[in-house]
Amino acid sequence: MNASPLSTDSPSATARLAELCCAPLLAEELGAGDADLLARALRTLADPVRLRIVSRIRTSEDGRSTTTALAAHLGLTQPTVSHHLGTLHDAGFLVRERAGRQTWYSVEPDAFEAMQQLLDPAPGRPSA
Repeated sequence: MNASPLSTDSPSATARLAELCCAPLLAEELGAGDADLLARALRTLADPVRLRIVSRIRTSEDGRSTTTALAAHLGLTQPTVSHHLGTLHDAGFLVRERAGRQTWYSVEPDAFEAMQQLLDPAPGRPSA
């Protein structure tokens, strides 16, 4: 099986992404390691199916979903959805929680907040 696009030697890809959040991309030069990490995170999210999965989970009534529910809603097979859920989880974008025989997925807000802060060209700028 291929390694996750965001696989790192550190225990948590989310924690590594959070380290990038303090300086927006356009505020200072990005080092080679940070650029590689950001590129891998963006590649993970650049898949249309993964974007649909994250969107569906985030907008679901309780902010979480199962593989079965996602497959039915998106019209995809369970193995396809499982593959994408695993990739998103391994990259730190989703949290996985077992409840009996079900596995529930929810969005990891810290990962998306870190990405937003990193890409924000003018942090602290008042909203229009």
